[in-house]
Amino acid sequence: MSYIVTVLWKKKPDEVFIDNKYSRSHTWVFDGGIELAASSSPHIVPLPMSNEFAIDPEEAFIASISSCHMLWFLSIVAGKNYIVEHYEDNAEGILGKDEDGKLAMTKVTLKPKVVFDSKTAPSQEQIEELHHLAHAKCFIANSVKTQITIQQI
Repeated sequence: MSYIVTVLWKKKPDEVFIDNKYSRSHTWVFDGGIELAASSSPHIVPLPMSNEFAIDPEEAFIASISSCHMLWFLSIVAGKNYIVEHYEDNAEGILGKDEDGKLAMTKVTLKPKVVFDSKTAPSQEQIEELHHLAHAKCFIANSVKTQITIQQI
């Protein structure tokens, strides 16, 4: 399987570029046609060279892990005949230095809050096992060396 995303950036006419003060705003175009405003994080490259209202790679990385986990969790839960009414994850990522001293997303904490139909709700122990299974199946989690933890809310 192959996945394609187009990343577009263009220098503004008034930018010198080699002074390193160019805009980091760019566009992500996905194969379904959706376009998203993207930028470096203002925590990394200061405003106005970054766009605080755009998605930055660090946020996208965290969202990708969270989304993959959620999709596997929902699939596994549905297969066990539990009904999920609502799923919300306020995931958090930590940018720090890895074992080689390089900046990296060293830790992502998923904080899923899952509301089940009251008639089909699994036990707390079963929910923990369902999250464990989802984590084990998540393609994104299996692709990164970032420490990923799950903190149920």
